[in-house]
Amino acid sequence: MSRVVILGVFVADTAYRADRAPRMGETILGQSFALGPGGKGSNQAVAAARAGADTHFITRLGRDTFADMALKTWAEAGVTPAVTQHDDSYTGAAYIFVEAATGNNAIIVCPGVAGLISEDDIEARRDLISGAAVFVTQLEQPLPAAMRALQIAREGGARTVLNPAPAAPLPDGMLALCDYVTPNESEAEALTGLPVTTINEAIEAAKALVAAGAGAAIITLGEKGALYHDGGVTVHVDAYNAGPVAETTGAGDAFNGGFAAALARGEQPVDAVRYGCATAGISVTRRGTAPSMPSADEIAALMARG
Repeated sequence: MSRVVILGVFVADTAYRADRAPRMGETILGQSFALGPGGKGSNQAVAAARAGADTHFITRLGRDTFADMALKTWAEAGVTPAVTQHDDSYTGAAYIFVEAATGNNAIIVCPGVAGLISEDDIEARRDLISGAAVFVTQLEQPLPAAMRALQIAREGGARTVLNPAPAAPLPDGMLALCDYVTPNESEAEALTGLPVTTINEAIEAAKALVAAGAGAAIITLGEKGALYHDGGVTVHVDAYNAGPVAETTGAGDAFNGGFAAALARGEQPVDAVRYGCATAGISVTRRGTAPSMPSADEIAALMARG
């Protein structure tokens, strides 16, 4: 089996680039504005599909212009949508502030109708989920739906990946359903209560996540790469430098999509982490989220350079 199935949210990204974020009550002039496809789950699906995986994406959409954007984005990337469309709510949107000097970002997500994804939606996709090689979800849709999907994926023999973003308390037993949990530094700190500012601190946080039930913890560390720990093996994987950083918004999603694609085609976990790091390394050299995701050929070329 080589299918990647991802449950998550699509949102239209409204990205504002400025020297700094405005203070409350303040209006400032920005440098640029861009509208494009986003949402963690959707971005990860685009990344996995462009990396060569047979990728299916489960979500809800409204019937509006942003839904049209979603369907067009997935068609161009090769993602197979497993979606329902609804007239009683809107397709999600996100406000993204990008700091011009660094490319760093701050984000507000309104998931719209995808915030109503239910366990019934998951049951309707049971066969798709249970037949996956790799199943991925995040925390932008309701937690009961994510929990049920992880249970079905685990029952079907899929390798399960939880990207715990945005950071939120997890239900009891959720980590035990995850073969891999993939937080960034701040998310790992929120989950464990441990600081994650160095590689050694990342190791301690990863150990805590495995002790809490995860099969393996992969903490993404930005320009420091990623830390893998599974209770027996601990490996720090360096980041790949593909060029000057333009924007980091889609880096975590690029990593997760690339990681899932590599797992689905049979790569060993640490090699899949390297593939995810290379995917992210290319994405940060481009603006936008879904539009920044590289092709399999681009990723292979970067990894061949070392």
